[in-house]
Amino acid sequence: MTNDNRPPGDEQPAPRDSFSEFKEDSEVIEEVVEGGQKVRRRGIYLLPNLFTTSALFSGFFAVVAALNNDYAAAAIAIFVSMVLDGFDGRVARMTNTQSAFGAEYDSLADMTSFGVAPAIVAFSWTLQDIGKLGWIAAFVFVAGAALRLARFNVQIGSVDKKWFIGLPSPSAAAVVAGFVWTFHNFNAEGFGFKLFMAIVVAAMGILMVSNVRYYSFKDIDVKGPVPFVVLLAIVLGFVVISVEPSVMLLLLFGSYALSGPLGALWRRYRGHSKSKKASSIDESVQQKHQDAASDKHDT
Repeated sequence: MTNDNRPPGDEQPAPRDSFSEFKEDSEVIEEVVEGGQKVRRRGIYLLPNLFTTSALFSGFFAVVAALNNDYAAAAIAIFVSMVLDGFDGRVARMTNTQSAFGAEYDSLADMTSFGVAPAIVAFSWTLQDIGKLGWIAAFVFVAGAALRLARFNVQIGSVDKKWFIGLPSPSAAAVVAGFVWTFHNFNAEGFGFKLFMAIVVAAMGILMVSNVRYYSFKDIDVKGPVPFVVLLAIVLGFVVISVEPSVMLLLLFGSYALSGPLGALWRRYRGHSKSKKASSIDESVQQKHQDAASDKHDT
């Protein structure tokens, strides 16, 4: 039995283990506004970040599959990453678990899955065969994705939610993955096709940083009732895609990528037609005034 003669209040703090020190040093702390006051919140939300991690893993798997010359699996992994990426934000909003950490993590995961992975897959598949032009096209895609994500992050809340400014990076990645998946099955190996592929990859990178508007589909109310024919069309869409997934997905996302430039040309044409019509009306009115003045003078 020991006799502790230390005065009261002079107890030594219990030693801390290494895990507790690591947990405290690595803890994520965010300042959030709750009830009109700033509070410090510790920890991260598991569910949305689990989807983000799964999307990141799928993008990384695409790179590994491409390095192993399994290009069909690499392309499919990019599409899987797209599906998972579409869930994380929606899950966070539905469960009210949005956070600054989640937004930053999602952006970094998107850069891997929809920026680096498609470029490496396309380069490993065919772009490396055309030398410097191939890796330049791949880099244009990567840089476009990085700039697109950075611009999107700083424009949140300041742009019309109905439209994306520039081609979204998942859609650009889907176009590249669709080309790889489709034409790898067809064994397309001609130099002309490889040059065309370089143009496609670079064009997707440029469209991502362009000011071309793309419909975001965010104004569609998925919670409200819809006509029965809408559900029938969705079922039919799944059936059509299942017939030849690679070709149908390429056509779907390729059409979406083209919708932006074609829409911009159409709006420009309509604006030009309206201005020309207005100018013609002004000239007609001016001519009538001149004719009326001439008739009055003759009288």
